[in-house]
Amino acid sequence: TTLADLDAAIGACRRCPRLIEWCADVARERRAAYRDEEYWGGPVPGFGSPQPRVWIVGLAPGAHGANRTGRMFTGDRSGDWLYGSLHRVGLARLPTSRHRDDGQYLEHVRITAAVHCAPPANTPTSEEIRTCSDWLQQEVALVRPTLRVGIALGSVAWTALWRVLGSGPRPRFGHGVRAESGGVTLLGSYHPSQQNTFTGRLTEQMLDEVLGTAAELSRALP
Repeated sequence: TTLADLDAAIGACRRCPRLIEWCADVARERRAAYRDEEYWGGPVPGFGSPQPRVWIVGLAPGAHGANRTGRMFTGDRSGDWLYGSLHRVGLARLPTSRHRDDGQYLEHVRITAAVHCAPPANTPTSEEIRTCSDWLQQEVALVRPTLRVGIALGSVAWTALWRVLGSGPRPRFGHGVRAESGGVTLLGSYHPSQQNTFTGRLTEQMLDEVLGTAAELSRALP
């Protein structure tokens, strides 16, 4: 069992009919700006280093981002913010992530999500989150030997991250929240969605501070 095996299994998953149908509908109808592109249109596996020291957990693929490109946080504004910040703190080769063959490379970082299918209105149900949590549990078992820092983008991701890595009462989510568990530092950040970035709730500096802390910890710890 390797991350490649896990990614293939995630791509073939059909456990949540509502999400599978939604992803396929979006891929068939397409956004006008991408009408000539072939959408991925299904569960999106994780992306990044096979031996990550930093593990980033988001909410779910974007309908016209990762659901289109087949790579986590790729092809939309949220991805522009995330990869831009990763590049600025020295964890990504490129400041952008446009498509699966663009040459992007993550240095000791892997990106995944609490839910691997794009949900309607960007809101998975509690049952869908629980169903997908098995994939997160399998993934953490594979990345745990090298893992030093876990980052949650948003409150749903924070709950999911704590479920697989935390111990004891879960700290309340907030931007910049930090906790230690089993030799892993867990960090929380607001999600780089347009709802947060357009309103100024999350700024580039705020995101850089969290990811910069992760970069420093990943290099300093044995």
